[in-house]
Amino acid sequence: MTPTRINLIDVATYLPENRVTAAYYAQFAEDDTLADNVMFRAPAFRRHAADGETSADMMISAARGLFERHGDDYLDDVDVVLTHSQLPEVPVRGCGGELAYRLGIRPTTVLDVHNGGCAAFIHMIDIAAALLRARGGRKAVLGLAQNSAGQAFTQEQVRGKAQAAIPGDGAAMAVVTVDDENGSPIVGLRCHSFGQYSGDMTGVSDPPRKYWEAGPGQLHIGFTESKIAKVLARGNRMVPEVAIEVADEIGVAPSDLDWLVTNQPSRIFLRNWREALELPESHHPDTFDEYGNLFAVGIPVTLDDAVNDGRIGEGDIVMTAAFAHAGDFAAAAALRWGGRP
Repeated sequence: MTPTRINLIDVATYLPENRVTAAYYAQFAEDDTLADNVMFRAPAFRRHAADGETSADMMISAARGLFERHGDDYLDDVDVVLTHSQLPEVPVRGCGGELAYRLGIRPTTVLDVHNGGCAAFIHMIDIAAALLRARGGRKAVLGLAQNSAGQAFTQEQVRGKAQAAIPGDGAAMAVVTVDDENGSPIVGLRCHSFGQYSGDMTGVSDPPRKYWEAGPGQLHIGFTESKIAKVLARGNRMVPEVAIEVADEIGVAPSDLDWLVTNQPSRIFLRNWREALELPESHHPDTFDEYGNLFAVGIPVTLDDAVNDGRIGEGDIVMTAAFAHAGDFAAAAALRWGGRP
């Protein structure tokens, strides 16, 4: 029998100890023409990974929450390991193999998911389900790390730019199964690729160079007023559209959703998304001011926060939704929260 039910069994997260205030960036602020743009209104705080702390290190730290709740052998029967790192430390390969080794497991499939961006958590659930079904497996572990804030965005030539104060670092680990009566069933999921926009998010330096070439210029994101306007327009549209698509699929009016959990790129996006879905602010958890933009880690961290403080309860319908990069990918998944196992 082909497995049909997809379940998010549990999620655990990790935030580095180094809590950085907005004042750190203010002292380096340059005369940046983008400083007043709504996309770059800085959060009060964000976390930075420690010097030398790798993506795998951060994922292992997040995994401790799973072991504390379920026991040291909880991941021994994992069939699939998926990882997503915002800034892979080693060219070409990701950290999936290292993560599996450090967890002491021998999965049949290890895959580093380099695209998906801020929507990678949803994308990875979809990929995990497909792999488990195709190969007859049952359990997958998803590891995500955002590690560029304390590395790329604190470089001497980058930290004074308006974009530098927005990201924060963190990690998440989640477990997904098929055909399991435990956990939180995924009741609807959609992923959409928009390849026509994939070239609109670029890395640049001054003087110009390719990222693998030696040179004095430090890499940062090539934002312009025109590009930001396009990203704002796409993001404002894409997240509500894909969330509404999934809500229609499961027969729930968007305004009747119990919770909307999104990536956390900026205050303006968060406001526009909940208004588009006609949801009150209290039903759209917001971690931006405390953690900054965590990219792919934003959804699992925000979900974990809202579960841990008791806002999300058993039986609640949680819509997760995000868009990636300059709008080349968007995804949403609705789950019925089943509580911590």
